[in-house]
Order: sequence, then C-alpha cells, then structure tokens
Amino acid sequence: MSMLYLTPSIRLRRTPFSNRVDSAGAKAYTIYNHMRLASYYETPEEDYRHLKTAVQVWDVSCERQVEIKGPDALRLVQMTTPRDMSRMQDDQCYYVPMVDSAGKMMNDPVAVRLGQDRYWLSLADSDMLLYCKGLAAGSGLDVEVFEPDVSPLAIQGPKADELVCRVFGEEIIRTRFFRHKTINFQGQDMIIARSGWSHQGGFELYLDGSGYGEAVWDALFEAGKDLDVRAGCPNLIERIEAGLLSFGSDITMDHTPFEAGLGKYCHLDSATGFLGRKALLDLQEPAKQIRALALAGPAVPAINHPWPLHDSTGNIAGCISSSTWSPDFDTNVTIAMVKREHWGGGTVLTAKVPDGDRSAIVRDKFWI
Repeated sequence: MSMLYLTPSIRLRRTPFSNRVDSAGAKAYTIYNHMRLASYYETPEEDYRHLKTAVQVWDVSCERQVEIKGPDALRLVQMTTPRDMSRMQDDQCYYVPMVDSAGKMMNDPVAVRLGQDRYWLSLADSDMLLYCKGLAAGSGLDVEVFEPDVSPLAIQGPKADELVCRVFGEEIIRTRFFRHKTINFQGQDMIIARSGWSHQGGFELYLDGSGYGEAVWDALFEAGKDLDVRAGCPNLIERIEAGLLSFGSDITMDHTPFEAGLGKYCHLDSATGFLGRKALLDLQEPAKQIRALALAGPAVPAINHPWPLHDSTGNIAGCISSSTWSPDFDTNVTIAMVKREHWGGGTVLTAKVPDGDRSAIVRDKFWI
C-alpha cells in the first residue's frame, strides 16, 4: 500500500508542544489553521476509552487567537456575530457563530473577554485574522487586530480537575463553566478557562509565550503519573456522541447559524450591530438543519465526502457529514444536515454509504 507524507515546510507551522506530541507517539495528523493537529495516538477507540476514564493533555495550538484590542474592540467583535456581546464580563468565554453580510457562517470560535477593550477569538479552522483587519480598516475603527503568541492546551477527562488542582491550585478548579482565571507559571501570567471540545469536562490553558510550552507540558505529565495522564486530541467518536460540530465538516460557509442549530446564539433584537442582521432576519426558519442519526449495520468506513440521505421515494433528504462507530452506544453515531420534512425524531431514511445502503434513524437529540 502506498503511503502519503507531509512535505516539511515552514508554512506548516509547528506549535510550542510539537516535540512533545511527536515523542508521545501521535500516529496521524490533520491540518488545521496551517498547523498540525494530532488525530489519534493509540487507536481512535483506545483514545476514546481513555478520555472517558482518565485525563488527557491536548495540543490544540491550532485554535489560533485573533486579538482585538482598543477603544472600538467590542464594536468590531459585535460586527462579526449575532450573539449579543454587550453583557459579557471580563472573566467570561462565549461560543460565538461568526457570519458574513449574507448571514452565512464564517467561523465558530470561543470569544474570551480579557477587558472592556480586549478580546481573543479562539478560532475554528478558517482564516479570520485578515477578515477582522479588513472590517477594522474599512470601518475606521480604533483597534489593533493581530495574532498574539498564545497557544491553547486542553486538559480533558474525568480526572482533569485533580490534575489541574495539583499543578495550578485548588482555586482554579472552582472556575465555573466558560469562565476563566489567571494562573502564574514560572513568573508568566496565563489564562485558564473551564472549557474544551469534549463532553468529559476539563480546562483549556491559553499558553502565553511559546517558550513556556514544553515546561507546562512536562509539569502536567509529572504531576499526573498516577492519574494515567496521556497525550490526546479531540476524539471523533466522543465529539459526535456529544453533538460537538466541526466547522468545515458539519458547518460550512454555505450554512446559516439557524441551519447549524445555533439559533439560541442569534440575538437579532439586541445584537443590532452585526453585518448579517438584515439577512438573518429573513433566514430564521431554515429548510434544513443539523440532526443526530443512528446508522444501522457494522462500523461505517471513514468519511471523506458527504454521504447522501434519501427518503422512501428516493428523493434527497439531506447529507451526512460525520459518522463513526460508537463502542458505548453500539451504533454508528452520525451528524447530518436534514431537510425540514424529514428531521422529526424517529424518521427512517436511507444513507448512501460507500459500502452499501444503510438504514438511518433520525434522533431527537445527541447521545451525551
């Protein structure tokens, strides 16, 4: 079997933790915001089981930050999203759908408020730095827009609190969900938030200064030896079970927040300063929307293009964007964009999977 390799290039940026990730034995990578992101270490199934029972440290530096700083920082951030940012407090993180003037999704970052005039946008996989720079320049706003030397490191799993307590102190584990506190590591202040792209609980440390990366990694692994701490990464199985959507896969620039099931973050009455407001006022009743599906049969093959969904008459009913076998739920857990007339719970559709047709049952909710 032929093998494909990545050609080394400084355009494919390393992270502050790349040496440690390689040493930990990552077996596969994907490319995310011009950086490598590990896909699994042992196998996806073994990593999944460990994530649900112990604690993992994830290099998610690829979630690049756009820093927006200055008197008009809030105005610029609000221009990009239908979520009302006006009541956000200085220790809060918000999940924010970012849209263009047509109301279509451009990114779905976590926004971190550091002060009245300073924000980070912790990005999904699409370039937003130049977009934000363009908005600032075109609108004549008094802000700086740049990428700081900040690299997130996630600590996830049921033993994450114990590990964080040992390294950063008991005060940190009292942090509420989507809130952040400041820790000091070797004389350097850094932000740590109770957040992360898993349903298992944990934290994301915003490493402030690449030179501290390996020291932070080593401190966590030294403190977590008896907790069975391991290197990990976002897990395909667990994130589909939890309904955590992947920008570029489940959500694309062709979709609105309402189609992505993110209507609760669209405050069209109060967030009046965002560019796509006029468009979204007319798009609040989507003709299709994200749904969870259970696919019958054995484990599906890897998905590298959308799989069509058909109704009982053979007409297109939607398409599948993510699917894999779940050991805990004994089915193929699946995310799909489904047309309104077919998205009711219990609806049976036919999935056109490469190895043959499969029965697909629409669920009322995700698994966890």
